[in-house]
Amino acid sequence: MRCFRILAVFVLLALPAAAELPAGMITVAPLVQQVTPGVVNISTRTMGAEQDNPLLNDPFFRRFFNIPREQLRPRETRAAGSGVIVDARRGYVVTNFHVIENADRIEVTTKDNRTLKARLVGADPETDVAVLKVEGDGLQGLPWGNSDAVRVGDFVLAIGNPFGLGQTVTSGIVSATGRSGLGIEGYEDFIQTDASINPGNSGGALVNFKGELIGINTAILAPGGGNIGIGFAVPINMVRSVMDQLVAHGEIKRGRVGVAIQDLTPDIAQALNLKDTQGAVVVEVEPGSPAARAGLKRGDVVLSLNGEPVRSATELRNRIGLTAVGSKVAMAVDRSGSRVTVDVKVEPQPKRRVLRE
Repeated sequence: MRCFRILAVFVLLALPAAAELPAGMITVAPLVQQVTPGVVNISTRTMGAEQDNPLLNDPFFRRFFNIPREQLRPRETRAAGSGVIVDARRGYVVTNFHVIENADRIEVTTKDNRTLKARLVGADPETDVAVLKVEGDGLQGLPWGNSDAVRVGDFVLAIGNPFGLGQTVTSGIVSATGRSGLGIEGYEDFIQTDASINPGNSGGALVNFKGELIGINTAILAPGGGNIGIGFAVPINMVRSVMDQLVAHGEIKRGRVGVAIQDLTPDIAQALNLKDTQGAVVVEVEPGSPAARAGLKRGDVVLSLNGEPVRSATELRNRIGLTAVGSKVAMAVDRSGSRVTVDVKVEPQPKRRVLRE
């Protein structure tokens, strides 16, 4: 009982100050009422192949059974997912790329049951982020949070449209941050949560108890096919960086500096006489690359980027990949025990396929 009371105090302290609760009642209903209008259901329609049966493509078969070609109609496939209004004034909605992939028609249904046609602004398969635009009055968006400030143990709500049931809210905590190496996306830095996420929740909101958007729910670990309490969300800082480029350019101009890197493991740190085990080790420098011109060397250990600590090779790759092309980044590196700062210009990666209407 004492543990329950302590937990209840933490929950109450985390609620927005405006939430007034009846005596003795513990609820997150005021928070839910505040944030759910910013989460939408997304339905897509995709026109597929004419028919699955190859015999129907055989002229002799159609003539034998008297099936005119014009009677064959393309198959329509429908799917459902979730999205979040992030700019109510301009009508911008973010969701997952895999929710709208190959869709011929996209519709957004708001909390007050209005169905709006959505236009695809752009999408990035590498981060599984897509941006839609809708036209409608009285839209309500969710405020941006800061995913870099998210801590393990923070209370969160997951909001979406699981199994096409309609808007659903689940709660939990942040189980881990910086999850990568899962092979889900090209750029991974997931927030892990035990708030229930199921099929159809993709593209929905992960919000903190301040009512701020901190992630876009994107995947679950489900060896048995169902939710086991391991869900993943794309951190909102990454989403916002991708969205800014998609809105401005309609595509992602992803950066590179021309190095191969790996994590600074305890064994490598010991071999290099380093106390820290957070950072990225440069294992190769591409000749003629921005890194080579800036003077980066094999064996350098990147400790920070623009003054912010670098925890892993994946984090460094993500941050450089989302840095504006043409800008310079300051890398603080350990080189044989000496700390050196190197300014490196970010150049564009080879162009990748990007969707745009």
